[in-house]
Amino acid sequence: MKEVIIYTDGACSGNPGPGGYGTVLIHNETRKELSGGYRDTTNNRMEMMAVIKGLEALKQPCKVKVYSDSKYVVDAIEKGWLYNWRKNNWIKSNKEKALNVDLWKRMLELMVKHDVSFNWVKGHHENEENNRCDQLAVLASKQSELPEDIRE
Repeated sequence: MKEVIIYTDGACSGNPGPGGYGTVLIHNETRKELSGGYRDTTNNRMEMMAVIKGLEALKQPCKVKVYSDSKYVVDAIEKGWLYNWRKNNWIKSNKEKALNVDLWKRMLELMVKHDVSFNWVKGHHENEENNRCDQLAVLASKQSELPEDIRE
C-alpha cells in the first residue's frame, strides 16, 4: 500500500460565513495542493471538507496519516465519538443531534477504502505544512462567487 500524508486546515470569516479548506497531500517526493471554499459555511465544515477532499484525491487504497489542527475532527474519530454517533442514529451522548452528519457520512465512506490514522497538530505554529494549508484555506475563502454549501 502506498503511504500518503495529508495535511488539512479549514478557515472561516465569521462562523458561519465565507469559508475555505486547504489540503496538502505528500507521497514520497510528490506533492499536491487542493483548496476550495463556500460562501456560507462553518469552520468545522471546512476542517472536515479538507480531509474529505484529500481522501477523495487518492486513486487507490492507501495507508494515510492525516494531520489536522481540528480537535473536532481528530477527537471525533480517534476517541470513537463518530462511531457512537452513527450507531445511535447520529445522536450524541448528551442526546443532541450530531452536527455535519452529511460530511461525517462522506468521510466514513472514504475512510473504509484506506487505512487512515488521524493526528492533531497545533495550528498556526511551527508546522510548515499546516501553515500552508491555512494559507490555502484563507485564500479560498476570499474567492469571489463561492458556491453554496449544501447541507443535509
